[in-house]
Amino acid sequence: MAWNEPGGGKDPWGGKRGNDGPPDLDEAFNLLKKKFSGFGGGSNAPEGKNILPIVFAVLLVLWGLMGFYQIDEKEQAVVLRLGKYHDTVGSGLHWNPKLIDSVYTVRVTEERQYSARGLMLTQDENIVEISLTVQYNIIDAKGFVLNIRDPEISLKHATDSALRHVVGSTGLDGVISTGREQIALSTAEKLQDLLDTYGSGINVVKINIEEARPPTEVKAAYDDVIKAREDLERLVNEAQSYSNGIIPEARGAAQRMREEAGAYKSQVVSKAEGEAQRFTNLLAEYSKAPKVTRERLYIDAVEQVMMNSTKILVDTESGNNMLYLPLDKLIQEGSQSKLRSDESNGQMIDRITNQVLEKLQRNVEPTSMERRR
Repeated sequence: MAWNEPGGGKDPWGGKRGNDGPPDLDEAFNLLKKKFSGFGGGSNAPEGKNILPIVFAVLLVLWGLMGFYQIDEKEQAVVLRLGKYHDTVGSGLHWNPKLIDSVYTVRVTEERQYSARGLMLTQDENIVEISLTVQYNIIDAKGFVLNIRDPEISLKHATDSALRHVVGSTGLDGVISTGREQIALSTAEKLQDLLDTYGSGINVVKINIEEARPPTEVKAAYDDVIKAREDLERLVNEAQSYSNGIIPEARGAAQRMREEAGAYKSQVVSKAEGEAQRFTNLLAEYSKAPKVTRERLYIDAVEQVMMNSTKILVDTESGNNMLYLPLDKLIQEGSQSKLRSDESNGQMIDRITNQVLEKLQRNVEPTSMERRR
């Protein structure tokens, strides 16, 4: 029969359920104290031995439940057993004995970044102010947790060291204007080498040089230098453009002159060879008939002279009279005759020459007869 039913036994807390009223709390606590004191011996020792396994079982269950934990897809967990590295686990539900294993969770797929700014000394001993952003992630959770006490502070110190090394090997112009991209690549490479040496487990994704400029105190003077350099570059480009335009033109003119000289040379040589060949042929004909050849040469010479003259005066040996030959009129008459009879130029010249010779012979013959008398 239950204690709280009519006619029941004693209250488990030590009181009596009757007309006595509610149990005495002090009495109940004293009774509970006596029962737990029986764990070490005494009159209540058998009851304490029965409760002890239950307490241990409850504690064991609680301890086991406390060892379960969940790892996200973006994370990895580094497990230390009694302070020594034990394992690296990935995503999912895991269990490790509480108070024996220590679990450190690291977000390995997350891309992190931090910004830095500082004054650097360049290779040509100029001061430059640089601000940059470092993007990185974790590729080795074990190294990130165990090898370095504070990985992010170590990353900042290594970045500063790598950047100063690269900037110290570069001139001011390369840092501020032309070589900014190369500086970022070189710094990332140097920084990754340092982090790998430390075994930090950090992977440098990219370094962005956001700003590189001289200190504010000398910015105005440096702007003047930049403007002068831009003017120099502009003038050099203009000179190069003029050179690119004038040089091909000069080369073309020189090539044309060379070709004209070559053509003139060929013409002179060919003409000289032709004259030499004509003289050789003429010498052969002169050897065969000297008199006829001399007369023909004389007639050809007279023809060449008369072609450029329009009026000729011939002095005779006898008398003071001069013979006038209006060749222009004769040529004009010959031209009209050519148009009527379609005579050639050579025929017209021959005809005019014959007329001149006839007149000369008529004037010469009387003088010869007078001398004979």
